[in-house]
Amino acid sequence: MRATVMYGAGDVRVETVADAGIVEPTDAVITVTHACICGSDLWPYKSMEQSETGRPMGHEAVGVVEALGADVGTLTVGDVVVMPFAYSDGACVFCHEGLHTSCLHGGFFGNADVGGAQAEAQRVPQADGTLFALPVGKDDALMPSLLTLSDVMGTGHHAAVVAGVRPGQSVAVVGDGAVGLCGVIAAKRLGAEQIIIMGRHADRIALAKEFGATDVVSERGSEAVERVKELTGGFGAHSVLECVGHGEAIVTALGIARPGGSVGRVGLPQHDEIPTTMQTFFDNVTVGGGPAPARAYIEELLPDVLEGRIQPGRVFDRVIGLDEVPDGYRAMNDREAIKVMVTP
Repeated sequence: MRATVMYGAGDVRVETVADAGIVEPTDAVITVTHACICGSDLWPYKSMEQSETGRPMGHEAVGVVEALGADVGTLTVGDVVVMPFAYSDGACVFCHEGLHTSCLHGGFFGNADVGGAQAEAQRVPQADGTLFALPVGKDDALMPSLLTLSDVMGTGHHAAVVAGVRPGQSVAVVGDGAVGLCGVIAAKRLGAEQIIIMGRHADRIALAKEFGATDVVSERGSEAVERVKELTGGFGAHSVLECVGHGEAIVTALGIARPGGSVGRVGLPQHDEIPTTMQTFFDNVTVGGGPAPARAYIEELLPDVLEGRIQPGRVFDRVIGLDEVPDGYRAMNDREAIKVMVTP
């Protein structure tokens, strides 16, 4: 089968690899109908050391069940399913607590053990607990939005949940990428009265406003902090969604939280330390977050997608075939595209 492999910074190739197959009786194999390139894929695209073996890429997918292991009991061949970026058994203590990314028998897609979803097919471990059967056909017009439930919509929602977004309160979203834009959707959905999008790309800002952003801050650093405080009566935002992971974004996020506020971090961290610890301590700012348990949020978010109340699939502004994936990486890295959808 054909699949995407990254060999180093800027070196993405689509190659013929071994077919995805059943390895464990709890596995499924899906034919990938829709996949995408994630903002987190750009970090190795910028910095990965050269490798002779390469790394399979892709962790977000919608597909059709092609084969099932003997112990899979909740799925049938032919089901259209969404595949969250982490696999989980759905049965351990952490899955029962809604934290599927910490599953005792789980892991993440996009590595040599399970392969990557920017491919024609994908092996899915722990299929019963991981895959979510969709009540639509594989060519449904809502497929872009359904695909976001595998990662970015769930991640934006997770940021909003961790940051304690409440009706009538203020929210600041740091980052105007796909996750940040989905964070705007999540904040609006949870009833925030003021939603400040922090970014400087005109196309993304326009989309953020359509999703519900009420204010825009294009400044950076200390100027951004002062501008957010001006917009929030001098106090800062009740809830801050940090959707980048880079040092400056984290410093800004912590600086714009009001005393007693909360920061939800979902940007993949690029540093080991959280800065401005003393300030957040004395301001009683709560800092939390991590990889979103997207599987836990699908059932909650799916009705809003199916009924058109939210349209997170609008973050996809380019659709490509599998052979065009290397150029898709380039386009996202060069800010020519917000998020690229792949249709193998």
